[in-house]
Amino acid sequence: MRLTRDQSLDQEAHSGDDGQFSLANVAPGSFRLTIASEGFATQSFDGDLHSGESYVVPQIVLTIATAVTEIRVVPSQFEVAEEQIKEQEKQRPLGFIPNFYVSYVPNAAPLTSKQKFELAGKVIVDPVTFALTAASAGLQQADDELGGYGQGAQGYAKRYGAGYADTVTATLIGSAILPSLLKQDPRYFYKGTGSKRSRVLYALATSVICKGDNGQWQANYSGILGSLAAGGISNLYYPTHDRGARLTFENTLIGIGTTAAANILQEFVIRKLTPNLPDHDPGNPPRLSGQISKLLGKFVHDGD
Repeated sequence: MRLTRDQSLDQEAHSGDDGQFSLANVAPGSFRLTIASEGFATQSFDGDLHSGESYVVPQIVLTIATAVTEIRVVPSQFEVAEEQIKEQEKQRPLGFIPNFYVSYVPNAAPLTSKQKFELAGKVIVDPVTFALTAASAGLQQADDELGGYGQGAQGYAKRYGAGYADTVTATLIGSAILPSLLKQDPRYFYKGTGSKRSRVLYALATSVICKGDNGQWQANYSGILGSLAAGGISNLYYPTHDRGARLTFENTLIGIGTTAAANILQEFVIRKLTPNLPDHDPGNPPRLSGQISKLLGKFVHDGD
């Protein structure tokens, strides 16, 4: 126990086995006794000692201390990514077009290989993917593209099969297999802030660069090599006169340009057409790292 006085040194004493204690040579005046014991809640007693008085303190009972344990549950990176993917899978411009590969969370958790394959699979089997493939095959037949397939139902079926095979191989290789092997993120990270010029340059730049799973910007080997690989595989089923390395490289360059245009639409149009999106955090927009900015120079410099 400890005896505390206003203007004198504190005095301490230990009680005996019976809980009794005593203090001698205590100057008169007000005092406070503080009684503490391990495992028990600390108690205090205030009193006033007069000159020549022997003060008997009333019985003080210590209660067992209440143990307070704080447990903080922090979700794993995988669980955070799962929740973010669920939100991405709700992103449908005009209410029905899938737009799963856009993140409106600037610092979104990186995806595991399993999550990359699952996201690719959802795009591949989405009903809109089948519908768009059917429409594209119809336009190709009307313009007699891939003429080696011929016309009629058989020609349409071949064009449809080739178009869907293109989608499957490009999505699996460019958005799942290579991103898993190279540890790159296949998503587009919406910027949403800054001048129009800076946002346009950001959209153009992200057609050839991407975020790594480590959060750093790097060359988009997954997307570019994925397009080349998908084009190479298409030589197995395209008509003979529509095959060749030249066509593969041309289609890859066209794909990069198409991605750049799509990214610009993402920055300025698609978000406005997508219902029920989470609020975008303008305080932490995605920015290109110093290393990538140096590689691209003024082309990707944020002019804000």
